[in-house]
Amino acid sequence: MSATRNAAAWRTEHVRVSGIELRVGRSGEGSGTPLLLLTGIGAHIDMWQPFERLVHGREVIAVDAPGTGMSDRTRLPLRMRGLARVVVDLLDALDVDQVDVLGYSFGGLLAQEVAHRFPHRVRRLILCATAQGIPVIPPRPGPALMLMTPARYYHPRLFNWMVPRIAGGRTRREPRQLERQAHARLSRPPKLVGYGYQLYAASGWSSVPWLRRLHQPTLIIAGDDDPVIPLANPRIMATLLPDARLRVVQGGGHLFLLDEPESVIEDVHEFLDG
Repeated sequence: MSATRNAAAWRTEHVRVSGIELRVGRSGEGSGTPLLLLTGIGAHIDMWQPFERLVHGREVIAVDAPGTGMSDRTRLPLRMRGLARVVVDLLDALDVDQVDVLGYSFGGLLAQEVAHRFPHRVRRLILCATAQGIPVIPPRPGPALMLMTPARYYHPRLFNWMVPRIAGGRTRREPRQLERQAHARLSRPPKLVGYGYQLYAASGWSSVPWLRRLHQPTLIIAGDDDPVIPLANPRIMATLLPDARLRVVQGGGHLFLLDEPESVIEDVHEFLDG
C-alpha cells in the first residue's frame, strides 16, 4: 500500500482487494465506530468533501467503487451481493472489524446488501436519498434517463444541464451550489464500462424480501424535492425496517449531503452517538 494526502483531507491509499486495486480515503480519528461512506453511481471519494469535513469524533473511510475514480474495475460485472463481498474484503484488508455504514443513492443499495449479508460487520446504518429496489415508486422519466449515462461527469455543459434536473433541491435553486460541485465531479469521470457494471448491479435488485430482518438501528434521510427518489420509497423502507427512523429534509434534493450537509449533520451525529 502507498499512502498520500490529497486536497480533500483524505489520507489515500490503494488497497488490493478481490484481485483489483481500490482507492481508499481515510480521515479523522476518535473513539467512535468508524463511518464507512458508500457513494452514488459513478462518484468518487473527493466528492464527499462537503459532508466529510463536518464529521467529527470518529474515523471516516470512503472508497472509489470498482470502475470509478481511481479504482480498477472488476474483470466481469458483479451483482450487488458481489459488491458487498468486495466491501467486506476491503474492511478485512484494512483490519476494521465493524463499521457504521452511510450509503448514498446507489451506495444505499449496497449498504443494505452489506448489512443483510454481513450483519456482524455493520453496527448502525444510514440510508440517504436511496430506495428499496423493486417494487419501487419510479422517478420522473427525464432524471431517470439521465442517470443511465455518465455524460454529466465528462463535459461542463452536460454537467450544468443535467445535474440540476437530476438533483433538484438546493443544487437546482442556487447556481452557486452547482458551481461548487463541478470540479470534483468532472475531475475523475467513471470508466464507461465501470458505470455500466454499476447499472447492472442495481438492475432488478430488491431488499424488500429481507428488509424486515435487518436488526441494525437505521436512520433514513430523504429530501422532499428529490426527482430521482420519490419520498414514498424512503417511507416504505421506514415501514419495513424494524428499527428505523425517517428524517425528511424540507426542500432537500437528491444531493442534500453535498449541497446542504449542515442541515443533517447533527442528525447524523446524534444517531451515531446514540
